[in-house]
Amino acid sequence: MDEQELQLNTAVTETYDEDSIQVLEGLQAVRKRPGMYIGSTGPRGLHHLVYEIVDNAIDEALAGFCTQVNVQILPGDIITVRDNGRGIPVGMHDKMGIPAVTVVLTVLHAGGKFGGSGYKVSGGLHGVGSSVVNALSEWLEVEVSQDGKVHRQRFARGDIATELEVVGETDQTGTLITFKPDPEVFTETTVFEFEILERRLRESAFLNAGLRITLDDLRIEAEPIQKEFCFVGGIASFAEFLNNNRGLTPLHDEAIHLTTVVGDKSAEVALQYNDSYNELLLSFANNVNTSDGGTHVNGFKLALTRVFNDYGRKFKYLKDNDKNLSGDDVREGLTAVISVKLTDAQFEGQTKGKLGNTDMTKIVSDMVYAKLMTHFEENPSVAKAIFSKALDASRAREAARKARDLARKKAGTGEGGALPGKLQDCTEKNPEVTELYIVEGDSAGGTAKKGRDPRYQAILPLWGKMLNVEKARLDKVIGNEKLIPVVLALGTGIDEDFNIEKLRYHKVIIMADADVDGAHIRTLLLTFFFRYLRPLVEEGYIYIAQPPLYRVSRGRKHHYAFSDAERDALLAEMGEGCDIQRYKGLGEMDADQIWETTMDPSFRTILRVTLEDAIAADETFSILMGDKVEPRREFIEQNAKKVKNLDI
Repeated sequence: MDEQELQLNTAVTETYDEDSIQVLEGLQAVRKRPGMYIGSTGPRGLHHLVYEIVDNAIDEALAGFCTQVNVQILPGDIITVRDNGRGIPVGMHDKMGIPAVTVVLTVLHAGGKFGGSGYKVSGGLHGVGSSVVNALSEWLEVEVSQDGKVHRQRFARGDIATELEVVGETDQTGTLITFKPDPEVFTETTVFEFEILERRLRESAFLNAGLRITLDDLRIEAEPIQKEFCFVGGIASFAEFLNNNRGLTPLHDEAIHLTTVVGDKSAEVALQYNDSYNELLLSFANNVNTSDGGTHVNGFKLALTRVFNDYGRKFKYLKDNDKNLSGDDVREGLTAVISVKLTDAQFEGQTKGKLGNTDMTKIVSDMVYAKLMTHFEENPSVAKAIFSKALDASRAREAARKARDLARKKAGTGEGGALPGKLQDCTEKNPEVTELYIVEGDSAGGTAKKGRDPRYQAILPLWGKMLNVEKARLDKVIGNEKLIPVVLALGTGIDEDFNIEKLRYHKVIIMADADVDGAHIRTLLLTFFFRYLRPLVEEGYIYIAQPPLYRVSRGRKHHYAFSDAERDALLAEMGEGCDIQRYKGLGEMDADQIWETTMDPSFRTILRVTLEDAIAADETFSILMGDKVEPRREFIEQNAKKVKNLDI
């Protein structure tokens, strides 16, 4: 099935005019509670403003009227988004008595997505997007090219600043939105990160095959940055890009692309296996990233496992006495993208992270089973390569199961103990207030033990070289003497035994030296948490301690510096005759110093590890901890300038 066949599902033939705009309620409380609409007023919410306007333009593409979207970052972090769609209707709205474009930009829940004839399929915030962006902008200007005329209107913090007026003539159609985020709302920052927008716009281009999206950063006149995204291969190109960008070797050259149209719903899946031990599965509904999955993902997983087992039995990859392959077995090394488009999409949760339309399970499942089975039968060499990996994964999982059973028996009989021997636990048992410090080395661990508050702070020293889980299967991880003490101390279990409700600590704090070796230890631990205990990262339980680099003292007074700049500022403030102590490691601190600087909640600085973008995180871990040298070198070269407080 080609892209045109898929596009037929979303194209609109009805008239899109002022009568298509339906009003549900007025624009209220957006400025008072912006987090309810865009998630936060930090960097994430700031960039979300751009996504909302871009998503509206992409809705025009889904309806069959837009082929190009241009985004610019202007000096002063002003954003422009231009599309060549139909243009927002400018005629007078019957019920409101003002132009329809004014209604769209000033009234919450007003748009062509509420059962009117404007759109069959749409993403965005269900019609609140444009008005929310307007409300949270210091100013916003709209230009609509329609019926040979250019119409313009300006707004200030959501209020009408000028009436809609005709300012010129044109032979084009489309909408141009220009806005400046309001610093009264976005108090943390109003500066846009090019890479964040680049990643999101590239993703949008992959999801809408043939749509051309450009991104220009014009903030520095002498150094403009320009990117263009257009992928005729759609999500098949997306899967291939994800593998290539992570430095992984595909097991088959081209991604497998499966598509179907059932009534007013369409589904497509692209999958390509690679040489890693990890799974990356991205899902979308109407271009919305369903990070929590949903019915379309359930259908894909069910069918994939069934295909492997039925094909394996038919072609004797699985013998009569062999167990069936599990879902984890068949998804090892899989990169997959699932995209469905449907009218009246039902999302669960305010963030729309999970699709709830029950009929999508069968639509996706039927398609994947029939078409993937056919693909395997027509491409036996591809099937053989993939099956070989799945069988290896199954054997490794069986070995891991035996290792896990042995560990359970030892714990049950007291042999080896339920908690690791090196753990210096705290006396408080309430997990809502306890903390676990994972400390590099026995020496630093001993100091931390003496300096801690033993009521609620536990210490687990690590020693020796830790396993890089990016290069190891589950059976090697479960048997690793450096990692299993961490799992035992946390109490959550791992893999199929994992249960976050059994977590014994509210904060898990990685405390390593402020040098290259310490950074390596932190990265190894973070890779382990991300790959095998990801809910701990997703729910904000993982932290990184920030030990000082210097102790600057003069007489009886002393202060700590966490960077060279802080050290220099202290020297200037305290005057001549200062004594400077450079900490090369945690072991150089005494117990009082490690408590005062790194463990005392009233003074310490700890950084919470968050997962803003799972795709970017997966890519980073694959590159930095994988086998390929060249992608790692390129990553370091591209990001070296962003590193702050580098002290080697």
